[in-house]
Amino acid sequence: MSQNPPSTSPARRSVLRRTVAASAALALPAVGAATAPAFALSGRPRAGWGVQTGDVTASSGLVWVRSDRPARMIVETSATGSFRRARRWHGPLLGPGTDFTGTTQLRGLPAGEQVHYRVTLVDPDDDRRTGEPVYGTFRTAPANRRQGVRFLWSGDIAGQGWGINPDIGGYRAYEEMRRLDPDFFLCSGDTVYADGPLVPSVTLPDGRVWRNLVTEEKSKVAETLDEYRGNFRYNLLDENVRRFNAQVPTIVQWDDHEVRNNWYPGQIFDDARYTEKDVDVLAHRSMQAFSEYFPVSTLSARLGGEGRIHRVVQHGPLLDVFVLDMRTYRGANSPNRQTDDAQGILGAEQLAWLKRELARSRAVWKVIAADMPIGLVVPDGSANFEAVAQGDPGVPLGRELQIADLLRYIKHRRITGTVWLTADVHYTSAQHYAPERAAFKDFEPFWEFVSGPLAAGGFPANALDGTFGPDRVFVKAPQRANVSPMESSQYFGEVDIDGDSGELTVRLRAEGGTVLFSRTLQPGRVGQ
Repeated sequence: MSQNPPSTSPARRSVLRRTVAASAALALPAVGAATAPAFALSGRPRAGWGVQTGDVTASSGLVWVRSDRPARMIVETSATGSFRRARRWHGPLLGPGTDFTGTTQLRGLPAGEQVHYRVTLVDPDDDRRTGEPVYGTFRTAPANRRQGVRFLWSGDIAGQGWGINPDIGGYRAYEEMRRLDPDFFLCSGDTVYADGPLVPSVTLPDGRVWRNLVTEEKSKVAETLDEYRGNFRYNLLDENVRRFNAQVPTIVQWDDHEVRNNWYPGQIFDDARYTEKDVDVLAHRSMQAFSEYFPVSTLSARLGGEGRIHRVVQHGPLLDVFVLDMRTYRGANSPNRQTDDAQGILGAEQLAWLKRELARSRAVWKVIAADMPIGLVVPDGSANFEAVAQGDPGVPLGRELQIADLLRYIKHRRITGTVWLTADVHYTSAQHYAPERAAFKDFEPFWEFVSGPLAAGGFPANALDGTFGPDRVFVKAPQRANVSPMESSQYFGEVDIDGDSGELTVRLRAEGGTVLFSRTLQPGRVGQ
């Protein structure tokens, strides 16, 4: 299994050049500007925010676009960039009710093939008035295991005051990831920082100046639906992101900063920056914006979704991705030492769903995409805790009880090939969990890999909790809090599943192309 990035085919490069050219007309506001791009109200509809695809399987996928005015979304797909014998898909009418965004579901796609697509926006009152098409491409999941699977993951974007900096080329890690040409990207939460306003410039400890691209919605904490929409729209101002989205499908989940730092359902908070103190109100608004700006198969009622983030995305016989929502169903943050906690961090219903789907899975590898780590101690203030662990190395307490239940279930049902991937803590590391080191012993060994941030501040490594016996095999983290992307690398991870052997290799990568750590796992085992 080579670590060298594959080359992009000429046909695919042609599609990407057309995509970049089509979106280049999107005028970015000057650094420090107070408003997002303004669109003319006359003329033909435009899709200046690019296109993206999500939740791609062997036979289906979702295509997303945003218009600058009311328009009908039309998608065409083809086996080649010439679009001869193209198949046409009639999408939704885009209007103000969805902030002019829309998603079209593609079905009956060929497995394991490159799919070229273009999105055209049509004036709903005159179908002769169409916008310039925007192009993209993606690979469907393979039907057989010999093709193998390779994907990337990371999270934490535009956090801690570090937004799009044109002086350094914007979100550079996205271009590095695009050049690796993965089958898909798993975005592990904190897709935006709706609670993190940006200022035009920040002076760094060494005297250099970080400059932010600033929009009106990113100048304060998000409270209204439009402000949340503006936060999700902000990252699409970056050309690297738009080019990446046109080539690489995404599986996306959320965590806390899509709403507010360390939030939990039912929370009434005291923060002078907010006029709305009920986090459930804010979460509802953010969820609507999240569902408008990301193509997620289970969110849209129009596409048959149930309004939830947790789901299984099947990527051929080698891989199922179990996307968790560790935010919406959790109990309140607390000292986390209760001896009975049925709600935990997943909620009883999501835990039952996860057990059921893991038992049903016939994939060689079962990636559990968690938006928070298991054994890393993540505090919330001086007394409460934000994630699963609380620093007590003894028997499971609080939210650890639910994770212990899940790990016991995996062992006794002999569910093979589970690997945990997460982000959240703003550094990269690899933890191996084993019962011989643990206070709780009724589970099989497993790995948890951490990556990120992708475009945010870096932080020192968190302490480990000994309940599940973690051994920190590798860590790369800054020595002080909130190190800017100009001072410290950004991180993303790579997973490569070999089609012949079935081996799964994880590589922790730093911006700049360096592979910091690599580990190969063997298929068919309950524990590693």
